[in-house]
Amino acid sequence: MVNSNNGIKIEFSKYFKACYLLVLSIIFTACQSDTDDTPTPPEVPIDGFWSIAEKGWIFEFKDGNDIFYNTNTAGCAIQNDDFVLQDFFGFDFDVINENELIASSDLSDSEIKFVRLPNQNPDCLPEQVASTNDPQINFDHFWNIFNDYYAFFEARNIDWSQYENLRDQVTTTNFYDTLETLALLLEDGHVSIEDDENSIQIESGNPKLFERLNANLSGDLFLEDIDDFVDLGNQKIITIVTNYLGGDFEIDERENIIWGAVNEVGYINILSMEGYGTSFNDEIANLNVLLDRIMNDLNNSGISKLIIDIRFNNGGFDTVALDMVSRFINQEQVSYFKKARLGTGFTENRSFSVAPKGDFQFTNDIVLLTSPFTISAAELFTLCLKDLSYVTIVGENTNGAFSTILEHALPNGATVGLSNEIYSDAQGAIFEVVGIGPDNQEDLIPFLSTLDFQEEKDSGIERALEILNN
Repeated sequence: MVNSNNGIKIEFSKYFKACYLLVLSIIFTACQSDTDDTPTPPEVPIDGFWSIAEKGWIFEFKDGNDIFYNTNTAGCAIQNDDFVLQDFFGFDFDVINENELIASSDLSDSEIKFVRLPNQNPDCLPEQVASTNDPQINFDHFWNIFNDYYAFFEARNIDWSQYENLRDQVTTTNFYDTLETLALLLEDGHVSIEDDENSIQIESGNPKLFERLNANLSGDLFLEDIDDFVDLGNQKIITIVTNYLGGDFEIDERENIIWGAVNEVGYINILSMEGYGTSFNDEIANLNVLLDRIMNDLNNSGISKLIIDIRFNNGGFDTVALDMVSRFINQEQVSYFKKARLGTGFTENRSFSVAPKGDFQFTNDIVLLTSPFTISAAELFTLCLKDLSYVTIVGENTNGAFSTILEHALPNGATVGLSNEIYSDAQGAIFEVVGIGPDNQEDLIPFLSTLDFQEEKDSGIERALEILNN
């Protein structure tokens, strides 16, 4: 099934945004596409102002100077004054009529509708605010961005209204300390504040994540920062590929998936839900070439039992996760629902189905390994597989942050990320905050534990083998 890669050096390094990205340091030469991947521009003139209400976004399209605005109750800020529509996450655009523009992409599970605003001048925008570092103006925007668009105050037991009067106490000196205090209240892995100019990076979910990761660690193994996690994660990967795969495994050219066999049981470690292409436009095509290769290996090897490991996976694109799901189901099925915060209510709760892909789908016994580090699109993968009769979850509950990150800008240029979408399973159950984990207590296995590192073993894999070989 796999080729020998003995002697390979493995490193665990970080990509830091909502969480971090695991990579393996094998040197590959990335192939660059020779084709023109520029998304298709609209064929009908679209000059004017267009809105995506549930995101609080307004776009001004005019020859040579398109502008991307963010709006909230406090006013309007400019996110990008040199916006290029065709660079918008690889979307293709269709003009439905003079008042409706539809954007679609292989990397989005749903279309985005732009609605033309009636006035063809800036009067259609809320009160505009020029770039400013005034701490109270910026606080007003921050508080109102969350008040207008955040979807989980109730789920996270937060009374946001009680913090509005903090604006009277905000100064230039304590501005980011105040925002950090509010962000950390949410304990949300998809809430962040970033100001590159002032070297500010605030991640709302990190304290809770580290609390969970440290629950079974002690002494020198206790995690103090991201670098500690990087080092410990690398050590765990080395244990897996050495002691369980015997150094005999495959890894794709972009270092996103490791696969091999533990005795007669297949093992697939999906490290990321992004980074399979050279651009937005070939991400899905490249992914499916890789998935064909992996599934052919499984089929040709006669593997009848499988471990899928997403404990190191910090998410990426939902459609990447869904294409992976499609290789482990044998019939089309409604897999989840999604709606977005809109005013005091929500958009339509839409259903999303996944159908089988490829020549071979693996639908025998599967153990899915999860952890607190499993977040976002990796949680969507879990959501879609959890109710299949042949799938057993082992490990710990996932992070509990499913929403695509909505990004807004403050008038001082800082960016704010937040959760404004609610995902639910096919039965309507919501797993935001709590995450998805094992059904049985005996399958609740820590991702990181002092005992595992002392004994150079992986208790999650041990439990998976016990279930599959029973």
